[in-house]
Amino acid sequence: MYEYINGNIALLTPAYTVIDVQGIGYYVNISLQTYSQLAGLPAAKLYVNQVVREDANLLYGFFDEEERHIFRMLITVNGVGPNTAMMMLSSLSAEEIRVSILKEDINTLKSVKGIGLKTAQRIVVDLRDKVATSGATSDLLYKTANKCAEKEEALAALVALGFAKSAAEKTLDKLLKQTEKNYTVEELIKASLKQM
Repeated sequence: MYEYINGNIALLTPAYTVIDVQGIGYYVNISLQTYSQLAGLPAAKLYVNQVVREDANLLYGFFDEEERHIFRMLITVNGVGPNTAMMMLSSLSAEEIRVSILKEDINTLKSVKGIGLKTAQRIVVDLRDKVATSGATSDLLYKTANKCAEKEEALAALVALGFAKSAAEKTLDKLLKQTEKNYTVEELIKASLKQM
């Protein structure tokens, strides 16, 4: 079992990368999250998960261990294979998946292409306890709850100023995804007004 691959990026696409390690090119499947982290880098260290099938020996690579941890949990769920797990990690961040499972947010999980109601429910039932006992969860939930409260306040203020709720929400989501910065409600409103 491989733990990580460290080498030069010979090729990078949104679905896979080729990492050159001393003249050997490793084909590694990646998520869009990892792709965006790798864009522009000459070299990378990817945490990998090897999947051996009868007809293939596949590597799935992740920019950080948290994303790989979520991937490994997802593929333990009946009906969720590696490709479905990668689709989920391309649509949602590891943090968003973790929080969706904890909050039993079936709709967010269902929003991923290929995930139906039954699969989303199975993911929540099978992983809720595993995610809850996994490290950094309470911290994550605290940060996410804070962001949600600030977003709701900012959204209410923008709607009161006459902006359409859907447009305001889209702008706020974009701002919150772009950066790890913890905005105050006032900063969120000001930054949104500049973009609307």
